[in-house]
Amino acid sequence: MIHEIKDGYVKVEKHNAITSIEFFHPQSNSLPGKILEELANEIHSAAYAEDTRVIILRSGGERAFCAGASFDELLAIKNKEEGLRFFSGFAHVINAMRKCPRLIIARIQGKCVGGGVGLAAAADYAIAVEGADVKLSELAMGIGPFVVGPALERKMGLSSFSQLAIDASLWRSADWARRKGIYAELHPTITDMDESVRRLAHTLSHSSPDAMAELKKIIWKGTDHWDDLLIERAAISGRLVLSDFARSAIGRLMKK
Repeated sequence: MIHEIKDGYVKVEKHNAITSIEFFHPQSNSLPGKILEELANEIHSAAYAEDTRVIILRSGGERAFCAGASFDELLAIKNKEEGLRFFSGFAHVINAMRKCPRLIIARIQGKCVGGGVGLAAAADYAIAVEGADVKLSELAMGIGPFVVGPALERKMGLSSFSQLAIDASLWRSADWARRKGIYAELHPTITDMDESVRRLAHTLSHSSPDAMAELKKIIWKGTDHWDDLLIERAAISGRLVLSDFARSAIGRLMKK
C-alpha cells in the first residue's frame, strides 16, 4: 500500500509478520506535514495489526535518511496555530512510535538532520551505515529541537543532547551517534546494514508478541506524560518559527 503525497510518499509493505514503513521526499527526505500525518497513521495501524510483530522504519533512496522539517512548509506558517499544527506532526509520530506495542527497527542509510535524528532516537533499535552523521540544526534556524528533545535525551542523556543541540552547525559522526546511544549498530556498507536489519527483524518476527509488548513498556517507562509534553514543545517551536530571525535564517538555508 502506498500513499502518494505531493513529490513524495509513505509506503507500507507486509511480509511474514514484518511491516516495513517507508517514507520519501525528493528534498533529502524532508518531512512536510502530510508525510508526518501518514507516518503517524501507519505506525498506529501496524501497532495493533494481527499480522505484524515487528516494524521497520526506513526512507527511500540511498543518501539522506531524513533532512527534518520541510523548509517550504516552515516558511508558509502564518500564525501560532499553524505553527503548533505543523510541529505537532513530529509529536504525533514520536508518540505513535512510543506507544506502539511492536518493536520498531530504524534503518538509517544516510545523514539525519533535526527531526530525522528524533526519528532515529524514537526507534527502539536503530541500525545505521557509516556516514550516517547527525546534526540538530534547529537553533541555527531560530527555533530549537524542542519536540525531538525528549526522545534524544532519553537515549543519550542530557549532556550529550545539549552538545548536539547547542552546536547546531556541527555534524557529529555516525560513530559518535553510536557511542552516544542513538544508533545500536553501525555497519561499513549498506549491504551489511541491510543484512543486520533482516536478521533482527526475522528474529523478532518469531518472538512472543506479548513478551515484546511487555519489554517495550519497560524500556519506555516514565514517558506517559509525553502526549502533553510534546504538544507543549510543539507550541514553543510554532511560536518561534514566526520570528524575523527564524524567517531570515530559514530563507538563507534554502538558498544553500
